[in-house]
Amino acid sequence: MAYHLLQRNREAGRSLAQVMEMALTQVGRCGVCRTLTEDPICTICASPARDASALCVVETPVDQDAVESGTGYRGRYFVLMGLLSPLDGIGPEELGMEHLERLLRAGEVKEVIIATSSTVEGQATAHYLGEMARDARVPVSRLAHGIPLGGELEYVDSSTLAHAFQGRMILE
Repeated sequence: MAYHLLQRNREAGRSLAQVMEMALTQVGRCGVCRTLTEDPICTICASPARDASALCVVETPVDQDAVESGTGYRGRYFVLMGLLSPLDGIGPEELGMEHLERLLRAGEVKEVIIATSSTVEGQATAHYLGEMARDARVPVSRLAHGIPLGGELEYVDSSTLAHAFQGRMILE
């Protein structure tokens, strides 16, 4: 994008730089869920129409948007802004785990839905979150991972297939 703007549209580059500067100064984190917002509390957390008893924990605001647009979920969120990664110096403090623990112990949350990726870091973070929720006596679930809708078995990698096989459900 930088090459294109430099070669073909420097005015658009200047405009983009101004918008980015405004975003860097005006966008912060929601005081409740930690997502990106221009307000102290984001619109989802401020909405009385949302179900405060359900809390979906996601890695990033992009993941939050995916859940919002791709599902009928009407609960609230907690945005980690990353995953546990000790090698990169990312521990529970960097992900706001103390804040999440306070939310869980306050008693309003009745279900935690973990929506982290199925990477090694995502699995480790999910395990940590699950233990935290269980310690707070809040039921916890994890999004299913496996074969995508419309996917064909011959094109699915072996670890995804093994995970889907382990997580199979009984049809009723």
